[in-house]
Amino acid sequence: MKTILKIMMLLSVTLTYAQTTVSGKITDGTGQPLPGANVIIVGTSTGTISDFDGDYSLTTSQSPPFSIQVSSVGFESVTKQVTSATQTIDFQLQEGTSLDEVVISASRTPERVFESPVTVERFGLKEIKNTASAGFYDGLENLKGVDVNTNSLTFKSINTRGFATFANTRFMQLVDGMDNSSPALNFPIGNLVGMNETDVLSVELLPGAASALYGANAFNGILFMRSKNPFDFQGISGYHKQGITSQDASGDNTYRDSGIRMAYKFSDYFAAKVNFGWLKGTDWTANNYDGKPGGGATRASIDYDGYNIYGDEVSTNIRAASGGLGVIPDVLVSRTGYEERDLTDYNAESVKADWGLYLRPWANDFEIQYVGKIGTGSTIYQGTNRYAITNFTQQQHKLEVRNDNFFVRGYVVSDNAGDSYDMVFTGININRAWKSDQQWFGEYIQTFAGATFSGATEAEAHAAARAVAETGRLVPGTPEFKAAFDRIIKDPDFATGSQFKDESKYYHADANYNFSHLWDAIDIQVGGSYRKYELNSSGTIYTDFDGSIPYSEFGVYTQLQKEFDLGAEMKLKLTGSARYDKSEFFDGFLSPRISAGFTVNQNHNIRASVQTGFRNPTTQDLFIGLDAGRAILVGSAPSNLDRYVRDYDISAAGQIGFGQPAQISQSGGAAYTNSYLASSATAFAQSGNPADLEIGNSALVTPEKITTAEVGYRGKIDRVIVDMSVYYNKYQDFISGEVVIAPFYGTVGDNSLSVMAIANGDYQAYQTYTNSKADVNSYGGSIGLSTKVFGNFDLGGSYTYTKQDFDQAAFPDFKTSFNTPEHKVKVNFGNTELFKNFGFNTAWRWSDDYYWQATFGDGDIPAYHALDAQINFTVPSLKSTFKAGATNVLGKEYFTAIGPGSIGSMYYVSWTINNL
Repeated sequence: MKTILKIMMLLSVTLTYAQTTVSGKITDGTGQPLPGANVIIVGTSTGTISDFDGDYSLTTSQSPPFSIQVSSVGFESVTKQVTSATQTIDFQLQEGTSLDEVVISASRTPERVFESPVTVERFGLKEIKNTASAGFYDGLENLKGVDVNTNSLTFKSINTRGFATFANTRFMQLVDGMDNSSPALNFPIGNLVGMNETDVLSVELLPGAASALYGANAFNGILFMRSKNPFDFQGISGYHKQGITSQDASGDNTYRDSGIRMAYKFSDYFAAKVNFGWLKGTDWTANNYDGKPGGGATRASIDYDGYNIYGDEVSTNIRAASGGLGVIPDVLVSRTGYEERDLTDYNAESVKADWGLYLRPWANDFEIQYVGKIGTGSTIYQGTNRYAITNFTQQQHKLEVRNDNFFVRGYVVSDNAGDSYDMVFTGININRAWKSDQQWFGEYIQTFAGATFSGATEAEAHAAARAVAETGRLVPGTPEFKAAFDRIIKDPDFATGSQFKDESKYYHADANYNFSHLWDAIDIQVGGSYRKYELNSSGTIYTDFDGSIPYSEFGVYTQLQKEFDLGAEMKLKLTGSARYDKSEFFDGFLSPRISAGFTVNQNHNIRASVQTGFRNPTTQDLFIGLDAGRAILVGSAPSNLDRYVRDYDISAAGQIGFGQPAQISQSGGAAYTNSYLASSATAFAQSGNPADLEIGNSALVTPEKITTAEVGYRGKIDRVIVDMSVYYNKYQDFISGEVVIAPFYGTVGDNSLSVMAIANGDYQAYQTYTNSKADVNSYGGSIGLSTKVFGNFDLGGSYTYTKQDFDQAAFPDFKTSFNTPEHKVKVNFGNTELFKNFGFNTAWRWSDDYYWQATFGDGDIPAYHALDAQINFTVPSLKSTFKAGATNVLGKEYFTAIGPGSIGSMYYVSWTINNL
């Protein structure tokens, strides 16, 4: 034992004498401390970061001489030599340009933005600190070429280059390599269960197709969010924001957002971190009471169906319902609905936590990570209907092994719908709870006939009929209404309730190896991924009535990159990528990409790329089976067509006389095998000519493909940074919904029995998932400029042009949902150091008008503009930054889609402490 102790003491003394300690202070060009700067020993992964005061200390077993390099986002790197075992070295970093920033997303390898082969936008620590928006995620709205559709206060949908909906399955969002799209919904749900602001290291956005490296869902773009590693960023940091939201429809309401991050490096071998965040506010109230196209325009109309009124979707032709009585007019009448505000409390809340254990077994760049995330929240989601997402929960768990040259990761994402419900069916079934549809319309018809025989005008008869039919109506705010509401939102049977259940999940694994460290001739990467879905909605969303629905897909890829020195300060970088993906339902698809970057004297870079991409049909495209009221949504996976079956009673309209049974059953497969286009049925109703009926029979959905070409320029012209690009996209087999109607009897095209069924209203409307036969193309471009003015003021701006090329008139039953303004302008102006420790920033954006097209409703979106602003003051002695800000300062409310509430203003103050 004594011998062992002597040996340990000897080793301890040896290690003590072998250690080298370097310390100092890191400041910016004005002499202000620069927290969060990276300090690394050149040629190794050993390093540290500066603290809030700009101080750093680095201890290593390496003996001098060696070099250390200091870098920070937005600043030029500086390298100095260490010559003694104990040395103080101070660094002053000069502010660089956005071209010097390093990104990873474009090629899956670190490279300067300047040399990226494709367009990429970056939002780093400096931009997060100085954003004029209420949070970092909201600040992405001010990036060049980015569209943000506001679904609710806590749910914003990011998109680039057109074709956006709130269910944006064309866009991918990755957090530390994990896809955080919902397993049930198959698309990202904003930052509802995402990242805390104090843990964000950087955000990169890659617009356009990126299937060559990232697979099927990387179709319109990818958002990459990276968190801070506890080995590099230690300590406790946090923030609190307090303020109000202000909207004409809902008044002024309290808003608060808090978060804390705790990270500790226990040794060179082990580090850990924990994050917690809580946001609570009141959502934007939706009060668009305009009538939907095809019905009554105002609430006084007899066939009114308002956007934010629910229950009035139920309507019938009262003459047909009366058995053809001549005294009853041949018109549609709808039930009276309930306002959205009567069916939700507009609670907007997000509670999220994540934790990570990080192990470096050999105290080098080899790292093993376990990361867990869980979030719960309440928000409003708009798809085919409006949904109150209440106590929704999503979890992620990841295990990853990585170093500078490779990673292997596996993770699982699961969700639980909690107490979420469909507000449309809530309204419908509250109506049915106090009076069945049959009784309500029966009373309406009987009263109308009596009033007419008594000499009333048609308008007077309708008014009298509705008044009688409304007898017994449940009034919002009464105990009876609340009892019915509480019962219905907990009932998952949409015939009587509105709750939807979901406990879906997916398992994902991917890996990448970069061989560039093995030889200099060419950089080669290879990788692949595998994903398995398990859909489990208990039949409330999908046709998984009798158990979960599993399916899987995989992909493999490679990339080759070579840089050529052409002399005279000119370089050429060539990049080639290819990926093969295969879903178990479809043939495999190859996605190649080639790009070239030509650099002149380090100030000018011209890039060009051509690539193909693809998008597999989503889980909803394949397996949905949902009665949305106006139509039944039926996915087109072959195994799905006959799983959705409904029974219909057609005896009331007297169709037994046509030799039909009183009861019939119809499966969702009828939409794909025996249907007419809905638009042609409308034309037939107006003309009475059976020749106007056009066979629907939607084709089963197949993957959507894209070929895109892009040319761009990045450079520095005198004091101005320029980044511009133009692109052209050509789509093949564009995935879209098609509305069809399937007759209850007869065969479409027989010009007899099926026509009678349509004429008598004996049919069911369906929305199918299929591919457009039309050519769909889009093109556009953007330019961004940034510079310094008046000495040290930051001025930047961008213009984006986006255009769709599609003949809607020739294909009226297809909705491409382009949903993008043709012109967008964004301008920012600020100064991070107006005077000592004080800065400000403003961001103004303008959007051209555009046409919104989605399953919930279509309509014009007027042009709008908004101004966000903030001032901030840093107190080094408290390691704190105080901020006061406002969004939509000008107070002119606007909306980005048909259905959600108008976006008002937000005013807040915040305190952020020790955020490196």
